[in-house]
Amino acid sequence: MRDGYRIRLPAGEQAIVRSIALELQVVLGGAPDDPVLRRLFPPAYDEAEDEAEYRRLVGDELLEGRRRALETLAETVDRDRLTADEAESWLTALNDLRLVLGTRLDVRDDTLLSDVDERHPQAREFAVYAYLSWLQEQLVEAMAG
Repeated sequence: MRDGYRIRLPAGEQAIVRSIALELQVVLGGAPDDPVLRRLFPPAYDEAEDEAEYRRLVGDELLEGRRRALETLAETVDRDRLTADEAESWLTALNDLRLVLGTRLDVRDDTLLSDVDERHPQAREFAVYAYLSWLQEQLVEAMAG
């Protein structure tokens, strides 16, 4: 096992990552019918009764796991090194952030981020989505290496 993973994010990127991680913390406390939360917590069962029982049994644990991952990301984004556990939390948090942003931007499999015009009203959000995708990819490669 490695002794960790080196990270080098410029201060501006650290601020963006920390900010959106904290924003998602707020979203996690929102209404259960929010499309973003449905994307993060898709139904496990087709039957409403089974789904309700599943949520009762593990819903808080799922939510708490996502919150912990986001907290770890926000707390460690300015470090130069991550432990293996912190890196795993980063992967969870980055994936969740991408899911939320992708849902809000209506990103599809055929969406080409390179084709987004800089004058598009959500160009900045698309740029953040692309950045998070790149960052996640870099971390996966480092962890697989």
